[in-house]
Amino acid sequence: MDFSFLPKYYMFFINGAKVTILLSIFTVVLGVILGIVLALMRLSRIGILRVFATSYIEFIRGTPLLVQLFLFYYGLPKLGIEFPDVPALGTAFPEFMAGVIALSVNSAAYVAETFRAGIQGIDKGQMEAARSLGMPHSMAMRHIILPQAIRNVLPALGNEFIVIIKESSIVSVIGISELMYNADTVRGNSFRPFEPLIVVAVIYFVITFTLSKLLGVAERRMKNSD
Repeated sequence: MDFSFLPKYYMFFINGAKVTILLSIFTVVLGVILGIVLALMRLSRIGILRVFATSYIEFIRGTPLLVQLFLFYYGLPKLGIEFPDVPALGTAFPEFMAGVIALSVNSAAYVAETFRAGIQGIDKGQMEAARSLGMPHSMAMRHIILPQAIRNVLPALGNEFIVIIKESSIVSVIGISELMYNADTVRGNSFRPFEPLIVVAVIYFVITFTLSKLLGVAERRMKNSD
């Protein structure tokens, strides 16, 4: 084992970790928002909304993430959707946005099923009580059902966040300078095919372990607030 390359290349790992975390945060936020919308559509009484949400979820869950990534990466420019470059980001912004969109679209399908189960797990008496007080269905869902559902599905959402952090390494194939992409660069420059991967594994573990502990604290606080 020879880690003598670290003093020279440590910033590659730090910058890659920053891009990975930023990519994951954007993906989680967009994925949760879209996932909630899809969950509500699937539970809607309007048939066309249910069909659309079900078709979306089944298609996304039934196709590889790599294929979806390439579809957005090559498909968005053909649709006339182009993003300006942002040098301060530390990686190519058009590729970054393609990665965010692909990961968010993929994550939303799984988040939608998580929220659907969480909403259906709430006692039906909660909705009936809210409606008896004169609340419209949308207001009762927003103020009564969804807050309880979010609390119930928080552990599953935390697991999804951890999965996204690990799966974000796939965006290296389109040239995003995240952790795995920069590790491959270090491997090529230092002629060390193995040691940079150990460094990457440790960094991923530190990120996911820290996130897991923070989510555990948040979950305990929510339970104590009952």
